[in-house]
Amino acid sequence: MKNLIIIGHPDKRSFCYNGILKTIEKTLKQNKEETCVIDLYKENITFQFTKDTIKRYKELITWADRIYIISPVWWFRCTPALESFFDQIFTPGFAYKFTPVTKLYGYPTPLLSDKRVRTYLTHGAPALPVLTMYLNSVKLRLVMGVYSFVFGWFKTKTRQFWSVPFVSQNQRLIYLEKVKEDIKRDLKK
Repeated sequence: MKNLIIIGHPDKRSFCYNGILKTIEKTLKQNKEETCVIDLYKENITFQFTKDTIKRYKELITWADRIYIISPVWWFRCTPALESFFDQIFTPGFAYKFTPVTKLYGYPTPLLSDKRVRTYLTHGAPALPVLTMYLNSVKLRLVMGVYSFVFGWFKTKTRQFWSVPFVSQNQRLIYLEKVKEDIKRDLKK
């Protein structure tokens, strides 16, 4: 199957880049899977993508059977490059359309519901305050406000890793084992 990995972190030394991205790539390659990576910060100095870049990204989304998205959480959202990607690539007519119900109301119909999508979010914060005080608003917004439009309800999986800058190397290795398990599970489907 064809796998597209989208990384939205500017620091090549980060856990997102050096840990999660490298683990996904290695696991997919070991299983002889086709893989392509979009490195949003390497390819885009500004967050305004050119027409050619938009066309190429849409072609890669269409090509892929599975999409892996990796981003740290900054200010309760994904990075600016990834948010710009959502805005400029997941456009009406490509990623979703509105199906009219009444003259003034319609609902989004996903046009990419054939894709399997898995997202990895890293947090600097511990789980407890994000899940309780903030009602996991990052994941809620991402799944309900982006993915439900584009991929459909309950069609995506999101894993969050907590306190990443503060956890031990051993805990990071445990996080990466979860990534490997996820990928191996995806390969069986």
